[in-house]
Amino acid sequence: MSSLAPEGAKIEPLGAVRERVLGTLRQDIIAGRLRPGDRLVERELAERFGVSRVPVREAIRALVTEGFVHFETPRRTVVRRLTRADVAELFELREALEVYAAGLAASRATPESLAELAALLDRAAEATRADDAETITDINTRFHDRVLAMAGNSLLISVMEPVDGRLRWLTSQNTEWPQLLTEHRELYDAIASGDPARARAHALTHVRTNYRSTVRHLFGEDGTDDDGSGESGLGAQGEEGTGTTGRAGNALGGP
Repeated sequence: MSSLAPEGAKIEPLGAVRERVLGTLRQDIIAGRLRPGDRLVERELAERFGVSRVPVREAIRALVTEGFVHFETPRRTVVRRLTRADVAELFELREALEVYAAGLAASRATPESLAELAALLDRAAEATRADDAETITDINTRFHDRVLAMAGNSLLISVMEPVDGRLRWLTSQNTEWPQLLTEHRELYDAIASGDPARARAHALTHVRTNYRSTVRHLFGEDGTDDDGSGESGLGAQGEEGTGTTGRAGNALGGP
């Protein structure tokens, strides 16, 4: 590929090219256009994006760091296949942070932030009726991001940022859209009530139900423990139905 740009053409900085390629490939994986086991070939991707192989190579390395792809061999890169352990670890993180965030959001919600959350639910309902999977996944992610923002704790957000893409990838595996919409509406009502304990309880139920649905979809299992108790395997429920997250919330002096 020639390095000479047409006269008068704007030259895109290498970093911007890398981010463009990275963002597109990441979204392709999350949306299922690139599926587990699919190869990422530098030459083919460079031709697709009309760029050199350097930003493609850097984008692939970033995807490896983010956990989306891995090297089967030094010269063969493929989209990762999620394992049961991957799913459990990501949902454990969701439970630890999102349940606590829901309690904070309930105590710190404003009319404006609640209106934004309600608007997202309206859009999610429209996308659910249209069976628009990609839009549903995007809006559901924005819903959870909005709850985190409402918690008013910048450290919560910074902890979630490195795994946000993988969480989006994971939650996109759950195609039980009407059930997700119902759970989000219930979580919204709990946050809007201003009752932190109620919000934590609904968030915990949502995370664990989503875990079981995802495991069922990916592995043909129900996501319960061997004793058939219906627990998610993410930790037994504790006081007020909030599990270990609820206890952590109280220990931290949270609502």
